[in-house]
Amino acid sequence: MHIFYSPDIENNLYILDEKESRHCIRVLRMSKGTPVRLIDGKGNLYEGVISHPDQKRCIVEIKSVIPDFEKRNYHLHIAISQLKNQERFEWFVEKSVEIGIDEITPLICRNTEKQSVKKDRINNIITSAMKQSVKAYRPVFNDPVPFERFVERELDGTRMIAHCMGNYPRSGIREVYTAGDSAVILIGPEGDFSMDEISIASEHGFKHVHLGNSRLRTETAGVTACCQVAFLNQRSIIP
Repeated sequence: MHIFYSPDIENNLYILDEKESRHCIRVLRMSKGTPVRLIDGKGNLYEGVISHPDQKRCIVEIKSVIPDFEKRNYHLHIAISQLKNQERFEWFVEKSVEIGIDEITPLICRNTEKQSVKKDRINNIITSAMKQSVKAYRPVFNDPVPFERFVERELDGTRMIAHCMGNYPRSGIREVYTAGDSAVILIGPEGDFSMDEISIASEHGFKHVHLGNSRLRTETAGVTACCQVAFLNQRSIIP
C-alpha cells in the first residue's frame, strides 16, 4: 500500500498537494476507492481511500488512524560532521531515518571541510525515507553547529563521542549505553576529531566509544552507531 506524507491533516478528508496528487493519479494510476496510507510526522499513521482522483487535488477519505505508531521509548540524536561529498552525507541521512533516528545535527569540527548544507534537499530525503520505511515520526534536522557550542548544551541521555584516537580508553556502545535510555553520539569528520575536541567533549561528560575494529568513513560510522543503538533496544523487547 502506498504511503503519502501529509503533515497538516485536521479532519477525515485530506487533499494531497499537487505534486503528490500527480504522482498518485498519473504515475501510480490510482483510482477512486484505492486504499492508501498517510503519515503526518507526528506519530499518526492513517488508513484511507481515494475519494476524488484528481491530478491536482486528489482527495483522500480517512477511515482510521493509529496514534503513536511504532513509538520508541528512547531518543537518538546523532551529531555528525558535514562531508565534502554531499551524496555521502545524504546517504547517511537516508539510512539513519530508515533504521530509526530522532534528531540529526551537522557538526562543524576543526577538520570539517564543508560547512554548508542543503537543508531543503535533506528534508526531501527525510520525507522519502520516512515513506519508504513507514516511519510516522519525522526526525528533526538541525542547522549546522560548531563543535564547542554543541557539546556545551544540556543534552539528555547517554553522551558518547566515537573516535579512533588510542590515547583514550574506549568502550563499545553496548558497554556504556543502557537500552531504553536516550543517546547522543558524536561522529567526527574525515581525519577524525582533533585532540582538543576530544578533550573538550570528555570535560562535558561524553564517554569515549569505538564502533568496532574497522576504521570507518564518517557516513558509515554514523549508520553503524544508529544500528547499534537500534539493535540494543530491539533485543531488549524480544521475549
